[in-house]
This record gives sequence, C-alpha cells and structure tokens, in this order.
Amino acid sequence: MMNPMTHPASPHLALADWRRQVAELYATLRADARAGPMRAVSYRSARDRLFGSHPSSAIPEGERRDFRGLAYVRHDPRLALRARFEPDPDAPALDVPRSGEGAQIPMARIGWVRFDVDGTPCSLSVFWLNEYSGGIFIPFRDATSGNQTYGGGRYLWDSAKGADLGIHGDALNLDFNFAYHPSCVFDPIWSCPLAPQENWLPVPINAGEQLPESRRR
Repeated sequence: MMNPMTHPASPHLALADWRRQVAELYATLRADARAGPMRAVSYRSARDRLFGSHPSSAIPEGERRDFRGLAYVRHDPRLALRARFEPDPDAPALDVPRSGEGAQIPMARIGWVRFDVDGTPCSLSVFWLNEYSGGIFIPFRDATSGNQTYGGGRYLWDSAKGADLGIHGDALNLDFNFAYHPSCVFDPIWSCPLAPQENWLPVPINAGEQLPESRRR
C-alpha cells in the first residue's frame, strides 16, 4: 500500500494507480489460501485503507478524513460459490442502463452461470463490456436491494477494472462475500452500469458490502 503522501498528483496517473492497486488487491485475494473469513478480513481492511486515502477513491475528498470503513456482513461460507460457465454465443448485444446521465452502456451477454442459494435456483448473465478494455462484468440485484444494499445492485465481477474473483477451468468463482457497490453509491459524479432485470435474483444475498445504517430506508 502506498503512503498517501506519495500518490500521483496528476488525476490521470492517480486513476491508473488506483486501478493497479485494485488489480493487486484481487490478485492477493485469489492467491490467499486461508479460510474464507480470514481472506475476507484481509481484503476488507486493504480495501478500506484504499478508499480512505487514495485520491481516486469514490469517497468524496471532503469525507475521507472521517471515513472509518465500509459496511460489510459477516462472512458466510454458504455464499462462496463456484458455477460452470455456460456460453451463449447467439445472444444479441444489449445496452445496460446507467445510474447517471448519458447513453446506456453497450455489452454482450457471453453466457450464464447457474447456482442455488438456500435451495432456490438462481442464474446470472455473464456480460462482456464492449467499451474501452472489455472484460467480464457480473452485476446483480437481490432481495436486499433498495434497503440494506443499493437499489441499482452490486457487482461480483468487473475484470476490466481488476475485480476478478478467479476462474477454475470452465467455472467462475461467485463469492458473494466480496460483492461490492458501484462508485455512484458514494458520489453522484460517477455514472455506473446498473444490474439489468435478467440479473435480479429472487433471494436475499446477505453477504458482502452493505449500505451504512444512516442510508438505509
């Protein structure tokens, strides 16, 4: 972790540094062979330090001094899942809505993952970003969205920005303990893709990042 005094002054270099550090955070997570709760503690501590000090943090600059960390649910091993990727080569391109102004975001559905949560069958579309560098993108909404979590959903994967939970052969890691909010939750200057309706899960996902109590309904 860089000392806050050594962060780049240029906003472009700072953003490049932010993305590099996020990618390193996930590389460390993938390489961590400890039990799930210990992996989650290390990841969350490092992420909180990054959010509280980095100039490209989604936390507005005026709020970073009083920032004491993001809100999380205790690690739940039942929500550390792995699901086989089912390709969907004939899926049409689609545009995903965003939180702010601007055109919808072009993506391609490249396949599906299917899994159970407490006995309920669930599935998520796996998207490929058609903008900038591309990459796997998996957003989702669930029964906590709009109360304990952001109404527009959370993210499991955004590999274009380094958030990569790992692949094992033809299976993707879908560890909801590492689900996180998009940047627009913290500051409306960000315009983020929202979970399309095909990725609305019928069950509560009581794992990962939560809204602080002060922002819940």
